[in-house]
Amino acid sequence: MDTSEGKQASSSSAALSSINRKIKKGVQPKRTKNVRKMKAVARAISKTEKSEEKVLKAKSKKSRIQSAKSLYD
Repeated sequence: MDTSEGKQASSSSAALSSINRKIKKGVQPKRTKNVRKMKAVARAISKTEKSEEKVLKAKSKKSRIQSAKSLYD
């Protein structure tokens, strides 16, 4: 009887460990999804900043060209 009791205890601990694994796997996709969202937001912000910089660059270039033209006219 002692051996059968030992087997039951180990089987119950195995069941608990499988439950723990399931819980851990359940949490991971949500974290992964959040990380993807955060990266997407960061990319979007950087893209908007780059486009704003391009617009400012174009404006400054245009003003430099106009001032150079006015000097030679």
